[in-house]
Amino acid sequence: MVPVLLILIPLITGLALFAIRQENTAKTIAFLASILSLAVMLAGMSIWNDAAHLTYNEQWIGALNSRFHFDLDGMSQLLCLLTTFSFPLIIYGTWGNRYVDANRFFGLLMLSQAGLLGVFMSMDALLFYFFWELALIPLYFLCSRWGGERRIAVTFKFFVYTFLGSLFMLIAMIMLYFKAGNSFAWADFVKTAQTHASSGSSQELAIFLMLMLAFAIKMPLFPFHTWQPDTYEQTPNAGTMILSAIMAKMGVYGLLRWLVPVVPAATFQYGDNIATLAVVGMLYASFIAMQQDDLKRLVAYSSIAHIGLMILAIFVPSYSGLQGVMIQMFNHGINILGMWLVVNAIEQQFGTRKISELGGIAQKAPVLTILLVVVALANVSLPLTNAFIGEFMMFNGVLGSTASQYSVIYAVAAGLTIILGAVYTLRMIQRVFYGELNTLTMNTREVSGYVQVVLSIIVVAILVIGIYPKPLLTLTSDVSQQILNKMILK
Repeated sequence: MVPVLLILIPLITGLALFAIRQENTAKTIAFLASILSLAVMLAGMSIWNDAAHLTYNEQWIGALNSRFHFDLDGMSQLLCLLTTFSFPLIIYGTWGNRYVDANRFFGLLMLSQAGLLGVFMSMDALLFYFFWELALIPLYFLCSRWGGERRIAVTFKFFVYTFLGSLFMLIAMIMLYFKAGNSFAWADFVKTAQTHASSGSSQELAIFLMLMLAFAIKMPLFPFHTWQPDTYEQTPNAGTMILSAIMAKMGVYGLLRWLVPVVPAATFQYGDNIATLAVVGMLYASFIAMQQDDLKRLVAYSSIAHIGLMILAIFVPSYSGLQGVMIQMFNHGINILGMWLVVNAIEQQFGTRKISELGGIAQKAPVLTILLVVVALANVSLPLTNAFIGEFMMFNGVLGSTASQYSVIYAVAAGLTIILGAVYTLRMIQRVFYGELNTLTMNTREVSGYVQVVLSIIVVAILVIGIYPKPLLTLTSDVSQQILNKMILK
């Protein structure tokens, strides 16, 4: 029941919004629908927390032996909670933004939410592919219709990257379908993989490479990241928040659900190669972030660095590391959402995102400054903030892992990115919020109540999870152990 409601609420709302012309009405309906989705998710994690309510399995395409099979295990619950928690904050936090054809804008947002929730619950490969595309297609339109000056060229690049990734993923899924005895069921994929776990055949390598490419583009993993900074920069801010806070987790989730347990032999064989790319990407993104003058591009590159550590912890696996990945998917989502909300507030008020054109905002907007500092410190993993526990567990897992002879080197190189992250984040705070006022910032106003409310909620979540992360770790403990058990460790 819960999976069906989670899909239907945003799906029906999104379609209905195309018929509503008034901007405020469309915005209000989208916000209320997102609140209802969050309520259903919370009910599924509390009063409806049993298999009868958290699983749905009915026939879909009988001729292909494909089923409407949704399951909310611990990892799916965590990511669906992130999705349903983020959408109300995104809509409410950008309430002051104005859009031409706002009903279509919010309709596409709701359709994207339906796709994201479907991705995180699907246990059938064809169903997973369907929702993967449903999540992505609305973002193409959001960027091309409401994006910046270079939106058409950037959207085309975004489309080419993600379309090729999706195509290769579909081919891999079809190969797995035949390998699993004409079944798209995740359980049959895993069963077949465990039966031939040590084969390391050329077919398994091909499947691994195609799936890895699809997920690498989405996260993104170096060197498949080049679409991301431009797309984040040109997409309207609400779309950027979805891309960064939630959609990037589609790729990480894909690794944990559809790659590692399904092709364990190839994962074992090429794990060090992927781990090396992750570390290179983290260092590259951190150094590039230090050079940015555009707030959006700085946050975009910082996101690449954070996602890279999750990839590293997956391919240099340990129980601690996988648990760190689980909780960090949620933590990174809400932290980066807070960063984007601040960027949006600055752009809406000053009409610029250039760091060099700003300064002294703290003198006129102390509330925004305090909230931003907490979010920024969480983004650099300060102890007692939510990101600290996730990144500490990932570093601990990588250092203690026996899966790679290079684990210490990887951990040291990745640790350098934490230092670099603190450098460019604190430098950004100093240049934008402190220093002298200038002609542009002289008349700075405190941010709207909408933004203050949303950032306050995020700050509370940061501190609560940072002090007491046990509920989230308990939620994903069984899933982390199951994934580890299905992996071939070096």
